[in-house]
Parts: sequence; C-alpha cells; structure tokens
Amino acid sequence: QDAIDRKEKRSETFKAAAHGLETGTSALKAEELGRRAPQWVRDNLVTMCMRCKEPFSAIMRRRHHCRACGYVVCARCSDYKAKLHYDENRLNRVCQECYVFLTGHVVLEDREGKHKGILEKGAAEISGRSLLCSSLQLLDKNGKGGTRGWFVIPQDDPLVLYIYAAPQDVRAHTSIPLLGYQVKDLPQSDSRHLFQLVQSRQVYTFVADTEELKQRWMRAMARSAVGITLSEEEGEDADS
Repeated sequence: QDAIDRKEKRSETFKAAAHGLETGTSALKAEELGRRAPQWVRDNLVTMCMRCKEPFSAIMRRRHHCRACGYVVCARCSDYKAKLHYDENRLNRVCQECYVFLTGHVVLEDREGKHKGILEKGAAEISGRSLLCSSLQLLDKNGKGGTRGWFVIPQDDPLVLYIYAAPQDVRAHTSIPLLGYQVKDLPQSDSRHLFQLVQSRQVYTFVADTEELKQRWMRAMARSAVGITLSEEEGEDADS
C-alpha cells in the first residue's frame, strides 16, 4: 500500500506539471511520459536543481537533463536509468520521480515528504497564476549594481513579492512582505525606469525594462501594500 501511495503521489506531480509553463516549455501529460520526447528546459532558465532545489555550480553541481520529463537536475537527482519508449526502449538517464513513475520501483530516499518552506514555490507554477510577474532588477544599497531576477506577486499570496534568480527556478531566493510599504516613483536616470518600496529605513530600489512595466509594478505593489488582494481587472469588475 505504501508503494501504491508513493506511485500515486508521483503521478499527481506529473499531472500538475502537465499544465505547461509561460516560458514556452512544452509539457508532457503523465500518460505520455517516456512515450514522447520532452522539450528540455533551457539551462539558462534555472539556477538550481528542479528536484532537490540545490543551487548549481560550475564544479560541484553540474546541470543534467532528465530524458523523460526534460527537467534540469543535478547529478544526484538524475542518477537513475529507465527504458523510454520513444528511444526504442533503450535505457536513458532520468530523474528520481520519473524513475519511480516509469518503473514502479520505490526509492527509499524520499524528499517529497519534507514540508515546503515559504520560499519553495516554483517560479513557473506561480507565474501562471500571478497578479504580476516579469523580469526586474533590484539595486544594491549604493544604487550602482544589483540583482536581476524574476519577480512574482502570486494570486494565492498577493501581499508578498517573491524573487527568483531565473523564471523556472523551483525555489525563490528571497521574498518581501509588501503590506505597509509605500511605493515611490523616481525620475528616469540614464534611460533606467526606477521606482522604490519604502518603509521606515528600509528601501528597495527597482529597475524596470520599460516605463509601462514600471507603472504596472507600481500599481500592483501599491495595491498589495494596502491589503488589496484582487487583481486590477477583478477590482474593476467588482466596482461596476
């Protein structure tokens, strides 16, 4: 029974993944896993293993692709082999989840049982149901450099801004609770579209790619800062 429960849980994982990603990845249905070649997630869209969430590095943790689902995974999470129908039933390197799903074998090590932390929300998953998501740059305190990443305000957690290093990372590297902040517009500087989140002595300065995107983020953050949890469209429908 335990083996059956584990296999069903893995099956649900792939059914959820089959909804597709905004970044253009072609998702496979659970019943197509191993029967059709997946479209690989591009290396530059992730900075960490899409299974165990450990960050990649050039030496210690290299990127590999699961030949069944196309996810980018580390060596430890792809240390399995399964026969794939689309490759004439030859053994291919697959991730642990695909190995369990395709073979029915139970792997003793089970990381799925761990409780998901507040940052363990997949970027692609919550981007698909977000109030707003896009690439932004968060400047450091001296305003000269900063971090460019993928920023998301999810519909199911609309008072928090999640910051990912890449748009398909499976874990955010930080989050900012938006409630109580003030949104401040800044004049354009060196063709950079700047705005800030300000609360007491805490200041975050952002750079958007366009003025239109900057205004959208300012509106979304201002609504979250005062506790409005609906999207602009939903708010307009309610007013009418």
